[in-house]
Amino acid sequence: MGIVKIDDELHAEARRASAVMCRSINAQAEFWMTIGRLAEANPTLSFNEIVRRRYEAAQPRPVAA
Repeated sequence: MGIVKIDDELHAEARRASAVMCRSINAQAEFWMTIGRLAEANPTLSFNEIVRRRYEAAQPRPVAA
């Protein structure tokens, strides 16, 4: 874990978004950074597609019998 310095306006935006999305400020900033990193790595994907893929990847996999 480390400290990331951001300007006051961006911090206020993260605080506002975190309240709406029911996340902590740190979790909101982490979400934005993760989505931004994935968007840079996959410039042809939309925000919704990136989120959908992350959601699908987080689903538990069925156990084979």
